[in-house]
Amino acid sequence: MRSFVYILGLLSPIAIFAQTQQAVPTQHSVNAFVYERARGMGWQWYEAEPYRNTYPYGESLLRFGLSQATLHWDWRLEITQPTIVAAPNDAVSPVTAQGQLGFGGTYYASNGNNSYPAAAFLKQAFARYNFTGDDKNLRLGRFEFFEGLETKPKNSTLTWLQTNRVSQRLISNFGFTNAQRSFDGVDAHYGQGSWDITAMAARSDQGVFNMNGNPELNVDVQYLAYSKSDWKDHFIWRAFAIGYHDGRTGIAKTDNRPLPVRQADHENIRIGTYGADFLTTIPVHGGQFDFIGWGVLQNGKWGPQDHRAGAAMVEGGYQLLHTPSAPWVRGGWFRSSGDNNPSDNKHGTFFEILPTPRSFARFPIYNLMNLQDKFVQVIDRPRPSWELRSDLHWVSLTSNKDLWYQGGGAFDNKVFGYTGRPSNGASSLTSIADISSDWHATKNLDINSYYGYSWGKTVVGAIYPENRRAQLGYLELVYHWNTPLSSRH
Repeated sequence: MRSFVYILGLLSPIAIFAQTQQAVPTQHSVNAFVYERARGMGWQWYEAEPYRNTYPYGESLLRFGLSQATLHWDWRLEITQPTIVAAPNDAVSPVTAQGQLGFGGTYYASNGNNSYPAAAFLKQAFARYNFTGDDKNLRLGRFEFFEGLETKPKNSTLTWLQTNRVSQRLISNFGFTNAQRSFDGVDAHYGQGSWDITAMAARSDQGVFNMNGNPELNVDVQYLAYSKSDWKDHFIWRAFAIGYHDGRTGIAKTDNRPLPVRQADHENIRIGTYGADFLTTIPVHGGQFDFIGWGVLQNGKWGPQDHRAGAAMVEGGYQLLHTPSAPWVRGGWFRSSGDNNPSDNKHGTFFEILPTPRSFARFPIYNLMNLQDKFVQVIDRPRPSWELRSDLHWVSLTSNKDLWYQGGGAFDNKVFGYTGRPSNGASSLTSIADISSDWHATKNLDINSYYGYSWGKTVVGAIYPENRRAQLGYLELVYHWNTPLSSRH
């Protein structure tokens, strides 16, 4: 109860401020925009006495700036100011396997052991030239990038599936974290009608858990994709390739090799990822079925090791369309490869690159590396502006000789960005049940909440034998507003 009082005290000023009205931008106007996400978090990590595994803390993410769109040009200048309030100073265990006990410990450790880290930095600064045609543009500067969102479906079901179940698996802004991620580089779209070609080459910036997101990292990524919509917008498919390079050779890589071997490895990571996916809806009497398929193969070099890995996913569901809340039941299966031999010259763990892992692990105690995940989910919309969702997951490790991985990729020049805990020869990781509510309360205000519960299994119990149960809850207010400052006719 004390945690939720703390949360409401943090969020109430935003709710009052959000009652202002949003102006409608005019053509060619310079627009000012403000985005504020205030979130109160309550964590209960698996127990690791005497260190603190149960605690609240607060997050504030303020983004503001200017933008303009003309006939051929658009540009955006954006500053962000992330703040963490009361991150615990005793939620990091010196026992390597136990490590950081939830995101509160991660924020504390990632910001120089500071319980109240805050910073301001350049989030986006880009100019984009729009050629004559349906979707032909070239962008240069600092920007956010979300792979898998190249097409813009007219079908609302495909839009939800594309946003929530396909995009951001490999490259994204890690939007759940407080400092998030940007890229410095160039991207381009060339599309016409139902198809699109997207290309991007950029260096990743610092941020995510580190509140100072201004510096560049010695990490670069290249992306090329062809996407197409067919069957009257009931079928979308994509083929893509990603190149990844990590030149931070002074940082020990996270994998299942012994620590002295990893510390002696000062070679680059160079990985190619090649994949495809599809989304489809099939109307039937009274409702519709949906199906998704996604898969990738990887090759390259993991330091001195040869990298060979892959991952695949299949999902499906059925939605009733002629009932007021349109209930939707879905299920699926995901599997990624793990490494079966830490002593050979091969690295077989699927590498997730630079994703938003929380999109696919809503209770963020794992990511998609060395993982098998079977799930069912139920989605219901009591009102058009209100979505309820509940998931049940059964999660295990693919290889019991590999690690239990967490994280979302490079975010600092001092740490690798992924962490790994030993499997101790087991593969059963956890079962998770959760529920969320996302409410578009007003034109300017969204109110979101989440609660998740984890039953840790054999892998968790070997590391946290005192209590293998964990919980996470949060309440979030998101305020968004923009207004024209000037108009040129």
